[in-house]
Amino acid sequence: QVDLGESGGGLVQAGDSLRLSCAFYGQTFSLYVMGWFRQAPGKERELVAQITPGSSTYETDSVKGRFTLSRDNAKNTVYLQMNSLKPEDTAIYYCAAKHRSSSIFEYWGQGTQVTVSP
Repeated sequence: QVDLGESGGGLVQAGDSLRLSCAFYGQTFSLYVMGWFRQAPGKERELVAQITPGSSTYETDSVKGRFTLSRDNAKNTVYLQMNSLKPEDTAIYYCAAKHRSSSIFEYWGQGTQVTVSP
């Protein structure tokens, strides 16, 4: 069983930065792909970024150059650094994890709200 605990959301103005953290508990962190998803009101949940156990990253086009995903295997934590935030980044952000052998994200955090005002 894996448990995930997110923190770092909040209300900011456009152009500001936030860093989301996700703490991982229960299994061997270094064997898991970690991801951040977001869901805005009335929209489907989308993958924002993911990072492999070897720290290869993927970011969706809308956040490339602004968001950076990193992981600290010693602290069992993944970080999403969000810079130059835009109102359209407003959403609930969810941390997720999948074993490196899995094709789907199996474990989810409770979500953290990010609100960006114009």
